[in-house]
Parts: sequence; structure tokens; C-alpha cells
Amino acid sequence: MSVLPFIRGVDFTKNDFSETFPSSMRQMSRVQWLTLDRTQLAEIPEELGKLQKLEHLSLNHNRLEKIFGELTDLTCLRSLDLRHNQLKNSGIPPELFHLEELTTLDLSHNKLKEVPEGLERAKNLIVLNLSHNHIEIIPTPLFIHLTDLIFLDLSHNRLETLPPQMRRLINLKSLDLSHNPLELFQLRQLPSLQSLEVLNMSGTQRTLLNFPTGLDSLANLSELDLSHNSLPKLPDCVYNVATLVRLNLSDNEINELSAAVELWQRLESLNVSRNQLVALPAALCKLPKLRRLYVNDNKLNFEGIPSGIGKLGALEVFAAANNLLEMVPEGLCRCGALKQLNLSCNRLITLPDAIHLLEGLDQLDLRNNPELVMPPKPSEASKATSLEFYNIDFSLQTQLRLAGAAVPPSMPAAAATPKDSTARKIRLRRGGPRSEGDQDAAKVLKGMKDVAKDNEAGCLPEEAAGKPESLKPKRWDESLEKPQLDYSKFFEKEDGQQPGLTIWEIENFLPNKIEEVVHGKFYEGDCYIVLKTKYDDLGLLTWEIYFWIGNEATLDKRACAAIHAVNLRNYLGARCRTIREEQGDESEEFLALFDTEVIYIEGGRTATGFYTIEEMIHITRLYLVHAYGATVHLEPVAPVYSSLDPRHAFVLDLGTHIYIWLGERSKNTLNSKARLMAEKISKTERKNKCEILVERQGEESAEFWQGLDMTPEEVAAAEPLKEHVPEDYQPVQPRLYQVQLGMGYLELPQVELPEQKLCHTLLNSKHVYILDCCTDLFVWFGKKSTRLVRAAAVKLSRELFNMMDRPECALVMRVPEGNEMQIFRTKFAGWDEVMAVDFTRTAKSVAKTGANLTQWARQQETRTDLAALFMPRQSAMPLAEAEQLEEEWNYDLEMMEAFVLENKKFVRLPEEELGHFYTGECYVFLCRYCIPIEEPEPGQEDGANPQDDSKASNSNQPEDEIQCVVYFWQGRNAGNMGWLTFTFTLQKKFKAMFGEELEVVRIFQQQENLKFMSHFKRKFIILTGKRKDKALTADGKAPVEFFHLRSNGGALTTRLIQINPDAVHLNSAFCYILHVPFETEDDSQSGIVYVWIGSKSCNEEAKLIQDIAEQMFNSPWVSLQILNEGDEPENFFWVALGGRKPYDTDATYMDYTRLFRCSNERGYYTVAEKCADFCQDDLADDDIMILDNGEHVFLWMGPRCSEVEVKLAYKSAQVYIQHMRIKQPERPRKLFLTMKNKESRRFTKCFHGWSAFKVYL
Repeated sequence: MSVLPFIRGVDFTKNDFSETFPSSMRQMSRVQWLTLDRTQLAEIPEELGKLQKLEHLSLNHNRLEKIFGELTDLTCLRSLDLRHNQLKNSGIPPELFHLEELTTLDLSHNKLKEVPEGLERAKNLIVLNLSHNHIEIIPTPLFIHLTDLIFLDLSHNRLETLPPQMRRLINLKSLDLSHNPLELFQLRQLPSLQSLEVLNMSGTQRTLLNFPTGLDSLANLSELDLSHNSLPKLPDCVYNVATLVRLNLSDNEINELSAAVELWQRLESLNVSRNQLVALPAALCKLPKLRRLYVNDNKLNFEGIPSGIGKLGALEVFAAANNLLEMVPEGLCRCGALKQLNLSCNRLITLPDAIHLLEGLDQLDLRNNPELVMPPKPSEASKATSLEFYNIDFSLQTQLRLAGAAVPPSMPAAAATPKDSTARKIRLRRGGPRSEGDQDAAKVLKGMKDVAKDNEAGCLPEEAAGKPESLKPKRWDESLEKPQLDYSKFFEKEDGQQPGLTIWEIENFLPNKIEEVVHGKFYEGDCYIVLKTKYDDLGLLTWEIYFWIGNEATLDKRACAAIHAVNLRNYLGARCRTIREEQGDESEEFLALFDTEVIYIEGGRTATGFYTIEEMIHITRLYLVHAYGATVHLEPVAPVYSSLDPRHAFVLDLGTHIYIWLGERSKNTLNSKARLMAEKISKTERKNKCEILVERQGEESAEFWQGLDMTPEEVAAAEPLKEHVPEDYQPVQPRLYQVQLGMGYLELPQVELPEQKLCHTLLNSKHVYILDCCTDLFVWFGKKSTRLVRAAAVKLSRELFNMMDRPECALVMRVPEGNEMQIFRTKFAGWDEVMAVDFTRTAKSVAKTGANLTQWARQQETRTDLAALFMPRQSAMPLAEAEQLEEEWNYDLEMMEAFVLENKKFVRLPEEELGHFYTGECYVFLCRYCIPIEEPEPGQEDGANPQDDSKASNSNQPEDEIQCVVYFWQGRNAGNMGWLTFTFTLQKKFKAMFGEELEVVRIFQQQENLKFMSHFKRKFIILTGKRKDKALTADGKAPVEFFHLRSNGGALTTRLIQINPDAVHLNSAFCYILHVPFETEDDSQSGIVYVWIGSKSCNEEAKLIQDIAEQMFNSPWVSLQILNEGDEPENFFWVALGGRKPYDTDATYMDYTRLFRCSNERGYYTVAEKCADFCQDDLADDDIMILDNGEHVFLWMGPRCSEVEVKLAYKSAQVYIQHMRIKQPERPRKLFLTMKNKESRRFTKCFHGWSAFKVYL
């Protein structure tokens, strides 16, 4: 059954009805008020003509040009608001004013050139607004018939005169004639308007000649506006209006105010800005109720402000900008109620010292006073500078303590000044003047003595009566204090304050008040609390409290009924006891509470508080993460491939898995927020059982595409993602409705938003709200809302959902109070932010939003983890240990098959290319391990025969464990198509062969694990480009190839990497291979290969690089030469390297290099150390890295790191330098800043095989 016929009022403000108007509006046959403001209407919908009971209609801020037809049929219409449209006289039918019930009409801000025809027939009009039109004359009959007008606004028109019949408006209380050319009109009708309270004559060309002299005869006038006129002084009749409360005299030519201002004893607001005043009268200080005084843009100096201004005890606002003030009277600082003080654009030199004593001052504007010197503030406790960044203490002592490290003895934990005992003795002997601390202590002692004397004097009468205080110790239960409990979340203020009967039912452990119409009707599966309130003989309130137990009620309802009955007694402060009543065994006193016989109903109406385990049904949803204002929102979009945008981050919610998709140009701030949003959803809605996965564009997993119903073929054939989200994208402004239920009707008004911000404090526990976000519609149930309102809201939400045009992904969701989902919370500003302090903003900007950082800091410590900075550096693996591991892992290796991606499919890798990896290729290695099972040592058991044991062992020998591991190696310049091809082709074949025993490991260039590296026996070669693409120089010649052999952190991580042929890369501590090709007429690959041995390189690497060179260039056309450092030939070697250049002669930095990653992706700031075998790809664009090479500490900033990460990383680097200064005083570090693609040679030499950064396509 539809609830639309029961709706009495609804507010559709800011809905877009420009294309279609809801046809279901016809069903609202009982609607009495309807608001259609800002709905883009260009004409009156025909559905409005069917609403015969409509009384109040608002259509302001639309595009209406005519209102013919439908509105004239609304016989019950009382108020009509049509302001801010495009109405002309021809578009208003005269029949509209035949509506006898019409009392309020607003036609302001339209295009009317004259008063609408037939308006004089609307004799019952009380409010008429014709302002901001082009009306030139008021017809005489208008005021003859409209004698009941109370409010009349004719401002901003072209009126030059008014009809004399205006004196007939004896009931008029508000008249606005502002901004009309009434220079020749003297307003002689004003004295007849004795009921007038508000008069606005701003901009009506008033002078002393045409000013209405009978103004003082208006005995009820409280507000007068004479601004924007040409008055040189204030007429005497204005001083005589003693009833004035607000007076505006701004933008005139007034040069003085008379002492007669003291007659305005009721005046609260006075505005004399933009005049010619030189001084304010002293009589102004006699206005006891004056709260706001504006004197901006005058000629006031120090003498012009009366010294007695401090007598204005009620003054809250004083504005004196753009004057000639050099000082202000000290009396101004005695205005204790002052909240706003504006002294900008003056000639201030200083201010009174008492300016700092204005505790209630909220706004102090002193701009554009170049010579101003502020008086010193009272002494304040100095704030700790170590807490400068987001409540994080970056002092070395604190961070060492947090990391669990010992504080060095040279750095005391507390820098307290030791006491000087000798100076103290001398001070005591001399008996000199006391310090401020001693004086304060003396005052405290004196105060304690005075309090003791007062207590002693108060006890004298009791002691005289012979009642000394008992010294007997109290019992343990007597000394207990009753805890202060808050029962307001269970019961309301009015409960138990009026005679009558109040009943609550127990639902989800809480009491819920029920309607009076169902009193005496109890469900057998429920429990109830019954309160009877009445007056006793002395006129005091008394209470009777019962809790009724149904026979079929669950245990939680029974217990909660008893508990909350006691809570109700404590809440009311009643002395009665709670009485238990059971179904079928009620007392006569309980049955007497009801006028009719008690009725039992089978079943239960409320839900039990015990959880039932049900299989949750999750709907796949895709959210666009975007910033709007100061918060981050999740906007639902269609879960399809085309919804993704490379400039944004998206969250794909599959229920048990949440994928965070990061576009290649998405902002780091939104990426971090997306991660934190997903963490919040998992924690609050999925009980931390949801797996969160991050997917970067171009590196998506197969499971992610399956979540979007994409097959591998569709992914490969899909077009590149387009940037379809507008640059100025703004979501639809949410509309918050409050569901109101009366006797047989429903109302749906919109909640007024303070400062146009949706705040969660607007939600009241007693009510039910509907939040319409266009893409989603939420129904929020307050804990104290009634069941009938909830049921009505659910039905009404469905009607509202179907009434508007919405995307296919839109949903209706129910939101109980206290269990709000994260997507619902993001619609409200500042509600349960993912992080208490936004790490993407500065502390000042966060404070401007109204957040109380001090209070937050007390409630929660800012979590950080800098322990990695104080951990010792990872030492290199000894050669013997590396060789042992290599031998063991290769012993377990039974078989290894290698494949390479070629023409979109994997083919076997030729045996001679094993160990050669190209940066533009993808490789697959299928490794089969045979791991022997360790047998227990044979023991000589009692009576055992060794020969029998040997026979048994031969027959029952355990089989070795077989492990199958697939390594997928991806080069730095290789795309992700290889991974997708492997996932959907080769991996499936391997799984069919080996089943669940198969393990897949995806590894990237220079990020290989040790076990994989060991299979190549230190002959791991990385070449630039692709296997079958012959690289050529710009002039078509074969290029020079230059290789660098290096081990990072041990012999197992030895690699030979091709680098740019340049002599600056040489180092005496390493070995290199230089291949110089010769130009030949045929295709024979002839040339010369130099093996360059550094003077400080180790013998093992020298021997290894010779073996590698012989295997790589095993050709009769290539000659191999071994060169020791210093024996290089000039002709080929240095020419191939671009000429002789200075290079490093040692690599001591290899013993000190450390790389740290600074990030807040976990929701708090952390520093983590990369392993010793780090590479260039470890430099993440989203983070900041700290690199230590033993001489310098580099702060490397990624292009997408946040501003606050830079600040926190900078402080972390300083702490690290201080720590290393203590640990290694012989090697002081200096801090340097570097950015991506701007790294110096001192930075890049710490990375093996440095080249251009990877470009994401």
C-alpha cells in the first residue's frame, strides 16, 4: 500500500525537475504544504492542479515565466511564494487573485512592470512582497481593498509617489520603501500608520526638506533604516522616537550627533558608518542596552571616542575601521561583553595593556595599522617545541625510548636544572626578599589557614551541643560513592514529569517508548516497563514502576526489563521499588492502571538483542574517491570497466575483498584516504575479516577484473581508459529529510543546514531521517524513534527513491543509529574522520575547521613508528655462508624449465640464454624441488636386532617431499600483458599438472629472492632492451655495451647489469665488462671485449667476471682482453666510454648505505628500512625515502608525496643524523634534499644499474 496519500507536506528543494516531474505526485491527495524551491522548473507542472487540499506552495528560485492554469484551481491555497523567477505581467492570470483563502503572496525578484491585474481583489492578503521589480506606480484601488495588510515590501522599484489611500493600512506593521526615487514625495501618510513597527526608507533620497516630520508620532516604531540618503544631520523628530531598538544611519552626510541620543533607552543597534562624524557624543554612554555600535569610515580620532565608553556593559560589537585613531580609550577594554572589535585601517601606534584581559573577545581585526606595536602579553608557559608537528615528539630522547633503545649517558633524559644548595643556604641566612614562587607559597598557606579557621568556627555550635565527630571507621560499603550514570540515552526529560501512564517495550537491549493507543496490549514474546505518575496529597510527584514479563519472552528481554526499571527509578530519583508482573499473574494494582481489559497478542513485536549468525549478502559496488571541500567522499558509480578514470582512485567492494584501484595519475592524498576508508569499512562493518588489496593501473590482478565481470579476452581487447570525470566534478548536494508522523498524516520537511554544511549533530535520536544523495538513499533510525515512524519511513523512502531519476547502481539502505556505515558517514563533515588529524593538511588549516586539536591530543596519542632508524645496519652475508646456502638450494633443485614471452605466448628459453635477462621481457621458471625428509637417528631399543632394523628401513623408507614453484620474472620496462598472459594460460596448465602443490611467485627486476638467485650461481646478467631487437645508435651502428658487476649485501645477490657507457661510472672497487663492436660489411659480430679489474676489487669477483665474459662473448670474431686498472689503451677503451673522466677510487659507502621508506599508508606515520639489496624501483612515487651513504643523508621526495609527509620525514632525518652523530662521531652526516629525476651522482652511485625511471603506460 502506498503512503503517498497520507503525506501532508514535503520539501523537494534542490531536486532537479527540469526534464521530468514526478507523476506520482498526483497521489498526494492530502498534501497541505509543498516546497519546490530551486528545482529548475520552467512551467507549472500539471500534477499540481490535482492537489486540491494544498495550502502552502513555494516555487522560488526557478525559471517560471507564466503560471496559467493549474494554480487557479487550488481553492485552499493560502500562501504562494514565487520570488526569484522570470514572471511578467502577462504571465499572471487575474483569476489567481480570486482565491479567497490567499493571505501571503511573494512576487519579488521578477520582471513585473506594474502591479498585477486584479490584485486588489485578494482582499484577505496579509503579506505582500513586490520588491525587486520594475513597478512605476501603485494603482489607487489597491490600498482601498487590501486594508488587512501587515507586511508590505515595495523596495527596489521605480516608484516616485504613493497613493494617499495608503493611510487606510491601519494594521500595517512593516513597510519597506527602500531604493525608490521618492524625492518629491513627503510621506505624509506615515502618521496614520500607528501600528507600524518597522520602517525602511533607505535610498529614498531623503533630505531635511522632504523628511516626514510626523515620524515621532509612531508610538510602536522599533526599527528605522535611513541609510543611503543625503541627510547632513539627524532631524529632531528621530531623537524623539524613544521606542527605537535598531537604527541605521549609514551612508549619509551626518557630521554630528546630538546629546539627545540619550532618549533612545531601548536602542540595541546603532550604525553610523560612512558619514562625516568627528566625535561621538558623551551621551551615547548612557544607553544601557546598546549591543552593536558601527562607526566605520568616519573621521574619528582618539578624542572622538568618549572616555566613558566603558559604561556600555552590554556592548558586544564595536567597529571603527577606516578612521583616524592613534589610540583607543582604555575604557573600551572595560566592556566585558565585547566579542568583536574592528580597528583596521587606522593609525594605531599601540593599544591599552588591558586589551589582553578581554576573555570573551572572539574577533580582533587590526589589519593595515603599519606602526602598531602590540603591548606585551601576560607571561605564558612556553610550549614544547618538540610537539610542533601533529602532536609527535621528535626529540631524540623520546624516539629512542619509544624504540626500546637505551638513551646515551651523554644525553640526559630530563634536562632539569640541578639545585644549587649553597646558594639556597646563603639566601636563607640573608633573609632577603622572597621570590615570586615564595610569595605564591605564602599566599597559599595563608589561604589554607583562613579556610581552617572558617571550618573551626562553623564547627563550634556542633561541638557546644556535645556532638563531637565520630572517629569510628566507616564500613567498606558506606565509603563507596555512587557512580554518576547518564540515563538520558534511555529516557527523556519529560518522562515522569506529568501525571499519566508511560510504557516502554524492550528492543535490542534498550527501552523504546510506545504510543498511547496501544497501551494495555502486550505481546507474549516481549517485555515492558510501565510507569504510573501522579500527585500525592502535598502536590508532589510520586511514581509506581512495573516491569511486565511475557511468557514467551527471551532471556535478554527479561533481564533488560528488570535492569532498565531500576535505571528509570534512579533517573527519576524515586524511592519506590520496582514491581515484577508476569503474564497471567498480574496484580490488581497493575490491572487497575488500564481503562480497558489487558489484551495478550501472540508472538513478539520487537527484535531480540542476541545476534543471529546469517550469511551476509553483499552487493558488488564501485566507488569513486574524490575530495569535496575539506573531506573525502565515496561516490557510487556503475561497476564496469568504463567507470575507471586514470586520474582518480576507486574502491571496489566485493564483500569479503576490497580492491583499491589507483589510477596512474591519481593523487597521493586520495590514494592514502582510499586505503584508510577501506580499513575503516573492514573494521567497522566486516569485523576485520575483509581482505584489502591495492591494484595499480596496468598491474591489476585477474581477481580484480573478475569482480568487474571482465574475462581475460575482454581485458586484452578493451580500449584504453578515458579521462571522463570532469575536472570540476562535484557530487549532488545531499538533502536531509526528517520524517514526521502525526495522527493519520506524514510530513517530509528538509532539515536546515547551518552554513550549508551537513553535520551529524543534526541527527536526533528521537527522529527518523532520509538522506537523499541521488546515487544512494539512506534511512537513518534514531534509537529513541518509534516503531510506527520507522515503518512509515521505510515505505516513504521507497516512494521517494522511485519518484526521481537515478542511476542503475543506486540503492536504498537502512542505517540504525550507532551502526552507521562508512559511506554514510562520509556525507557528513567531520563525522568520525578516518584519522583524528588529517595528515594531508597543516595544523593551522585543521584548526580552522573547528577541530579541537588539544582535546584530541589528550584523548589519543599520535601513533608513530621510527624504530627502524635506531636499528643496527644489516651486515653482509659471509661468503662461506652464501656458498653453503647456494649448494643446499641447488642440491634440492631437481629440475628447472625456463620460458620466455614471445609473440604473446610463452616458449622455451634456449639453454645458452639461461641467466640472461632482458629489461623488456618476461620469463617463467618452473622449478621442481626434492626435499628429503629428516629421519630420526636410529636408536638401539631393548631387544632390537640391528639387521632387522636395516631391513625394515629399506622396506619402509619415507619418500622425499616434492615442491613445485613457478617464478615469474618481469623486467623493468616490460608491460603487464605478460603477467595476464601467464595467469590465464601457462599457470592454468601448471595447476592442472601439479594441483595445489604449485606455488607461484611473482618477482620484479632486481627484487629477486635469494633462493631464485642461487640457481644461477652468481652469473645473473641483466641486459637492456629485448632479446631479438638489435639496438642501434642514431647513425645505425651497433652500440657499445658496458656492464657492471656488483654484490649488494652478500655473494648471493651478485648481478652483472648493463649500464650507460660512461667513464664516470668506473670505480676502483668493482669490475666491469666493455664490449666495443667493429664495423663489418657482413653480419659477423666482431669486436673487442675488455674485462676491467679495479685495483681494490676482490679476487673472487675478478675471477667471476672473467668466466662470465668468456661465456657471453664466446666467438672467434671477438677478442677478449683482461685489463688491470691503469693499463687501459687510449684507442678503443676510453673512446668507447666517451673519453677519460675522473671516477671514484673507493666504495666505502657500500659499508654504510641504508635506505628508509617514510609513509603514512597504515593510518599513522612509519619509517621502514629496505633490505641491503635495494634498487632504484624501491623509490616509490607516493612516499619519501631517506638514503644514508656514510657521508650524506638524502631526503628523496616522490612526486606524489603529501606536504605533511615531507615535514615528518624531514624531522625524522634530523633525528637519524643526531643518532648517528652519537654512534659514529667520526663520520658526521649532512642533510641534502633531492627529487625524482634530479638526483646527483652521490645519490645514484648507491644504486646498482641506475637508469631512467620506469614509465607507467
